[in-house]
Amino acid sequence: MPSDVGDHTERELIARIQARLPPPPSWMLVGIGDDAAVVEPEKNRVEVLSVDAIVDGVHFDRAFVPPDAIGHRALAVNLSDLAAMGAAPRLALLSLILPDTLPLADFDGIIGGLTALAAEYRVHVAGGNLTRSPGPLVIDVTITGTVKRRQALTRAGARAGDEIYVSGTIGAAAAGLRLLRNRPSPEHVVPSTADCGLIEAYLRPTPRVRLGVWLGRNRAASACVDLSDGLADGVHRIAEASGVGITIDADALPIDAVAREILRRQDGDPLLDAISSGDDYELLFAMRPRMRRYVLGASRHAAVPLTRIGVCTDDRAVRLQGAGRDLPLPCGYTHFRRT
Repeated sequence: MPSDVGDHTERELIARIQARLPPPPSWMLVGIGDDAAVVEPEKNRVEVLSVDAIVDGVHFDRAFVPPDAIGHRALAVNLSDLAAMGAAPRLALLSLILPDTLPLADFDGIIGGLTALAAEYRVHVAGGNLTRSPGPLVIDVTITGTVKRRQALTRAGARAGDEIYVSGTIGAAAAGLRLLRNRPSPEHVVPSTADCGLIEAYLRPTPRVRLGVWLGRNRAASACVDLSDGLADGVHRIAEASGVGITIDADALPIDAVAREILRRQDGDPLLDAISSGDDYELLFAMRPRMRRYVLGASRHAAVPLTRIGVCTDDRAVRLQGAGRDLPLPCGYTHFRRT
């Protein structure tokens, strides 16, 4: 008979997590099972730390997001933050706030999705916490990575004349989410292969860790940010942190062609929807013009296309030009809005 997490003890649930983890590395002196983890620092590198929580009903909807994708996304958002800093992932702490009624099979699926992605990026789960919740499911991940001191990327550092690049394409996750909302059953068969690609972009994003590490190692980017909250948000973040203006070329934006059509059908503005929606998890970075020769190498190393989409200016204005437009760049996604 199927059971829920409320039918099991904390130790039993932790054991189910441990069963999916590889043996701890030699640098992890104390891992899961004690009051805290103990690890050796990596020689000649600094630590980069990030934390993100995803909440049912805010960041995902269990009505159409399968359990393994929830676990995947919980870790992917943290890996994307490390990528934006040029850091190589190392370990993670996992905090699960679980409703009693969460089916045990869903719990296993969430852990399976998270640990599969962790294995792919050689992230070791060092511990965490489990607690019951009378409210929604919450997955809170703290992640650490390492980078050489002078190779860490930040949002600051861009100067007037620097060129703005973005990895991959944008808009696919936003279109995938709209498709999912129209197909509430996760078992629904999607007839279009292209639609499946958009849905996968939302459910299981690919953090650009290889690209971020390469940009940092080669000191090729003057500023960098991930696009968890959309391209428009990323542009504003670099502009504010660096004290520059940025002009974005609307004609150059690499909007996924299928996503553009999906967004157009929703009676919206495909371009503005693509740049304002979150969940792309691409990297946006500034680069000195003299470093342009690194673009091809970075693209080949990370196996992802890079597109020049704008330039930094000294007038502090952040604008969108081209495609018949010349207007202030809209803001991206934000969790809190003034009313």
